Amino acid sequence: MDPILLTPGPLTTSLATRSAMLRDWGSWDGEFNALTARVRQRLVALVDGGDDYTCVPLQGSGTFAVEAAVGTLVPRGGRLLVLVNGAYGRRMVRLAQIMGREVVPLDFGETSPVEPGRVAAALAADPAISHVGVVYCETSTGILNPLAEIAAAVAAAGRRLIVDAMSAFGALPLSAVDTPFEAVVASANKCLEGVPGMGFVLVRRDALAGSGGNAPSLSLDLHDQWNYMEQTGQWRYTPPTHVVAALAAALDQYDAEGGQPARLARYRDNCAALIDGLAALGLHAFLPAEIQAPIIVTVHSPDQPGWDFRDFYQRVKAQGFVLYPGKLTEIETFRVGCIGAIGRGQIEAAVAAMGLALREMGLQVERLDD
Repeated sequence: MDPILLTPGPLTTSLATRSAMLRDWGSWDGEFNALTARVRQRLVALVDGGDDYTCVPLQGSGTFAVEAAVGTLVPRGGRLLVLVNGAYGRRMVRLAQIMGREVVPLDFGETSPVEPGRVAAALAADPAISHVGVVYCETSTGILNPLAEIAAAVAAAGRRLIVDAMSAFGALPLSAVDTPFEAVVASANKCLEGVPGMGFVLVRRDALAGSGGNAPSLSLDLHDQWNYMEQTGQWRYTPPTHVVAALAAALDQYDAEGGQPARLARYRDNCAALIDGLAALGLHAFLPAEIQAPIIVTVHSPDQPGWDFRDFYQRVKAQGFVLYPGKLTEIETFRVGCIGAIGRGQIEAAVAAMGLALREMGLQVERLDD
């Protein structure tokens, strides 16, 4: 039996989603083109994008799509302010620098959400900034950033917002009606519970139409990808056919579950069960509850000589659960995901597996109420 993936993606998928990949598709076939068109329309609808927005899917991981969005939408003479409070904000800085864009990082550390007031002040102090990049849920810790307030500050300053919503899209609230953004970037294999291999950008049509010639890359040129799809209905290069089919099936299940509110409710219940279970084992969550997104929980590693994450990981995996290493720069942690085609029962079983692994390792950790 396959292990349950308690990771930020790839994650555990349903049988229906996996079964959708049993069919082979011709990449230029009319049926596949129609499938792509339906998926694109459904993704735009998830953010209430209407006719103002379009969806541009892209082969590859989510980072491919972030790089495509930044490289295409930020002009060569533009300046990007990146709001950083974790590894994925730092990654946005790095990819923009590699592409030759002028970047201004605004760092909030690894333990605090982005402060909209500081964003407004930075924009007021630097009129050359054309775009702002932010990670909605910083997966390296699980911090939930106040996207609505950030977007309002950016819009009030007359700048354009690019949102990395990789681990938030489909679960956390996001609507173009009340949150102004130029583009939102996400992928199939996170909260939509599809499989890896396809990122996508939901972007204002007017911004995309005016972005021709910006991209420093052929394969990551979002404007060219969009233009070719609009003209032909086809992908420019070999599409991830099975991934698109799996996402279409995952979207059917998403709708049947009740859409974003229901998906968020299930993940919140998973997160609550996880944090309560960890506390009963004496394991401490890294973030306070008020800034913890119900996506992935960062956990302080036991401060004992016998602790070894690789050993712990293998012992938990032997019981059917895959965890994730920490990504903080100064504190030793590990991470446990709350997302995927799982519920409270699987989370409680995973907590039991972690407890057994700790006992086998001879570790005793202090309970929160001791």
